[in-house]
Amino acid sequence: MTEHEHVRVAVIGSGFGGLGAAVRLRREGITDFVVLERAGSVGGTWRDNSYPGCACDVPSHLYSFSFAPHPDWPRTFSGQEHIRAYLEHVTDVFGLRPHLRFDSEVKMMTWDQEKLRWGIETSRGFLTADVVVSATGPLSDPKIPDIPGIDSFPGKVFHSARWDHDYDLRGKRVAMIGTGASAIQIVPAIQPDVSRLTLFQRTPPWVMPRVDRAITGAERWLHKQLPFTTQARRGLLWGIRELQVQAFTKRPDELGLVERLARRNMARAVHDPALRAKLTPDYRIGCKRILLSNTYYPALTRANVDVVASGLAKIDGSTLVAADGSTAEVDAIIFGTGFHVTDMPIADRVVGTEGRTLAEVWRDGMKSLRGATAAGFPNWMTIIGPNTGLGNSSMILMIESQLNYMADYVRQLDVLGGRAALDARPAAVEGWNDKVQERMLRTVWNTGGCTSWYLDANGRNTTIWPGTTTEFRSATRRVDLGEYEVLRAPGPNTPGPNTPGTRTPESRTKNSGTKGAKKVEAGA
Repeated sequence: MTEHEHVRVAVIGSGFGGLGAAVRLRREGITDFVVLERAGSVGGTWRDNSYPGCACDVPSHLYSFSFAPHPDWPRTFSGQEHIRAYLEHVTDVFGLRPHLRFDSEVKMMTWDQEKLRWGIETSRGFLTADVVVSATGPLSDPKIPDIPGIDSFPGKVFHSARWDHDYDLRGKRVAMIGTGASAIQIVPAIQPDVSRLTLFQRTPPWVMPRVDRAITGAERWLHKQLPFTTQARRGLLWGIRELQVQAFTKRPDELGLVERLARRNMARAVHDPALRAKLTPDYRIGCKRILLSNTYYPALTRANVDVVASGLAKIDGSTLVAADGSTAEVDAIIFGTGFHVTDMPIADRVVGTEGRTLAEVWRDGMKSLRGATAAGFPNWMTIIGPNTGLGNSSMILMIESQLNYMADYVRQLDVLGGRAALDARPAAVEGWNDKVQERMLRTVWNTGGCTSWYLDANGRNTTIWPGTTTEFRSATRRVDLGEYEVLRAPGPNTPGPNTPGTRTPESRTKNSGTKGAKKVEAGA
């Protein structure tokens, strides 16, 4: 990176969202872009999460780009190493290497009101960009709770997303904190090797069987020889999940049958009534993420495993004390306590038109227009933004929808010509979020009786999309210029009264002025 490099588009992050954005930009004929990555390789969360047993809970053929089908998946549910290899493959096939800037952590992004561009300070220098696409992802920054006494603990401490592969767990007394998607994979993977495993469970998850198997050589040969069979397999997986959505979003009571199946799954593996009571949730299935495992419950029944049905309250030397007063002596603590999802750290590093950070604007909850743009942050958009998460299907479907929106956003800037920027109208942002939150009211995520990472500090669900992926794709197919204000830099490129798609500067609304730039209404 040169000291004062300027690019048309800067993409932040090289996981599925960032690499997908890079591919889409190239397919749109745009090559003047960079992908800024704080680590030394691509992969995002599938690079960072390398803990024992790490795998995806979405079928392989659905957890991949539609424009980059992979006929050679080894299993129906792929492991971390296979998904990361797939992302490296996508990087090479689509020629993305020249655009990558590794070890380039973004320290600050500041909107330049005079030049209508973003100034980006990274750990390797400074650059500017006309457009920023933030694809840092919600599962990128680990969250470790502030436990009293943790600094006094003499043993090893690490988060599941920062696994210490140099530390040998064999023969150790280990505490696993949390019972989320990572924990239920880690527990059975390490249980045979440790001398004692204590699971601190604040809330038990609902766990369904994982219908995983090796994909046969015949299947893989067929997918390679007849690509439409790969597409058909993907389509079937997608369709089944689309049909399930209404139970989550409109008729949570229909999930009672699924709940009974989950209880039977537990009963088959856990015969001890007392342990089964500890592991039985008291909320509607689907309220928290439904987990898939064939090995989690059996591992909890082993003689060297203790389940503490209470959260970790404090640490006294090597003694861990639960909220119910029970204790455990351990040599190592593994936190499977999730990520900063509703308070993403990147928001502290984005400074908009009024000199406020995105974190300040989102202090009362994340809000965006169509999960992509935020008022006061022109030419900035996010992939996997507010209310774009899914509870039962593949996030790649949502990412590709947002890539459609990104592509049209850049096209609209081309149509406007000159030095222009699009700033989401506050009324459009509020209107979109009001509709989303209204639909959210009857979903299982809001009515199921649980507290989950889908909810922010105010109890508002700013994470999940309350509809089908088809609905979201339709809503993000095109950019509606009526939802944006057009910013123009003063000078010879400022359009005249007859420029299509804009009105004259005299028609700009009150309180819409931006220092150093003309803000005009976009014509509907």
